[in-house]
Amino acid sequence: MRTRKERRTFTLDPELVTYVEEVSKEGRAGSVSSALEQILRESKRQREGRQLEKQIAGYYSSMSEADVEHDREWGEFAETQFPTE
Repeated sequence: MRTRKERRTFTLDPELVTYVEEVSKEGRAGSVSSALEQILRESKRQREGRQLEKQIAGYYSSMSEADVEHDREWGEFAETQFPTE
């Protein structure tokens, strides 16, 4: 099911307008609006990826030494379970 899109008006620097138009002309998007939407989606994915990386780093940095050692031991055990060639 497609979400209904909203019409909005934005004021952009001429340099950014040129960039959006270039993206549209490169064939990555069917229109200037589609190009802007694609650019925003890429930016959103990158931002969410950075947030996830921060959460993961926070998790691992909060682990106790005992937890780190336990994970290391399990990792070493897991490596022995793969067939060798």
